[in-house]
Amino acid sequence: MGDAGWIRTDTGLIAVSDTRRAAGLVVHHGRVAEGQVARGQPAKFEVDHGRRANIRANHSATHLLNEALRRALGGHVAQKGSLNAPDRLRFDFSHNHAVSAAELAAVEAEVNAFVRQDSPVETRIMTPDDARALGAQALFGEKYGDEVRVVSMGLSEGSGKGAQGRTYSIELCGGTHVARTGEIGAFVILGDSASSAGVRRIEALTGQAALDHLRAQEGRLVAVAAALKAPLGEAAERVRALVEERRALVAEVAQLRRDLALSGGGAGAGAAEPAAAMVNGIAFRAQVLSGVSGRDLPQLIDTMKGAMGSGAVLLITEAEGKAAVAAGVTADLTGRLSAVDLIRAAVAALGGKGGGGRADMAQGGAASAGNAEGAIAAARAVIEGV
Repeated sequence: MGDAGWIRTDTGLIAVSDTRRAAGLVVHHGRVAEGQVARGQPAKFEVDHGRRANIRANHSATHLLNEALRRALGGHVAQKGSLNAPDRLRFDFSHNHAVSAAELAAVEAEVNAFVRQDSPVETRIMTPDDARALGAQALFGEKYGDEVRVVSMGLSEGSGKGAQGRTYSIELCGGTHVARTGEIGAFVILGDSASSAGVRRIEALTGQAALDHLRAQEGRLVAVAAALKAPLGEAAERVRALVEERRALVAEVAQLRRDLALSGGGAGAGAAEPAAAMVNGIAFRAQVLSGVSGRDLPQLIDTMKGAMGSGAVLLITEAEGKAAVAAGVTADLTGRLSAVDLIRAAVAALGGKGGGGRADMAQGGAASAGNAEGAIAAARAVIEGV
């Protein structure tokens, strides 16, 4: 990120929003915020030091993050892109799968350890060969001149992550950095995501932004604990218990709905008689259900087929604003009749399209079950024609 700030003259003020290098010049992008500015006036340039300090902290934290990832995940980790903004940092790196929560926690802890170390950040100018001999990391494909700037920070302390007294992070870099790692303040990883094939992306915060994030997270946890009427330390366990309780209740309600449907009590007004009728020598049971989700239909089909022994079943239900249809044919009849044909005929009659599955079980859907009787008649016609 380029610097921002102000250009002041005796008659006006330019608010600079960005600076970029172009054709050997540093080009300042801004607007006249006060008064007037004329060519040839003496001017004072003033950097927004708070903004630059945040960028420095995020940039230096990125160097520590790069090394921590290499040590946690392996030497294959290489920088593929980064953003060091005033409010956050983003780091893309080569890795073929998601970084686990435990790995992210270890990386975050290691970076914070070197932040607390408050060791000096050193910059040196040397030849590329000397930098490589020192073990400095460079960006793949980047072109370097006769001299390079080497940025070093952190001292390893013999914890198995480096020899006693060795520099932790050494990289070729021309950007702005903190004077000591302690200026980073704090480091918090927001998460890991896929950037592209074989490339992962970590977003993180430093300094006051990291502390503000932690305070906001704590506030949310306090609110959850208050809603649960539980001590803060017990909130997670209470939530897990509620989730398990809800899962059990949902399963119980679904089973009750299936039982009700099987008994005929779940049939809607105007529904077909639940009892099977003989059509072209095949027992055919068709039923319109209410209060049953489409996810429950396959299990109901299997139960009805088992009770019939031999025959075909068609079930239609309307839930969550859409119609779901399922059909089943017992194994002894699949050579003669396919559930897919029953579904396609029924779905078409409901104004839908398609539907598919296997000869013994098929499903489909439509916008409405308003023409349920027509759908049953269409399926019946398929059986009459086999």
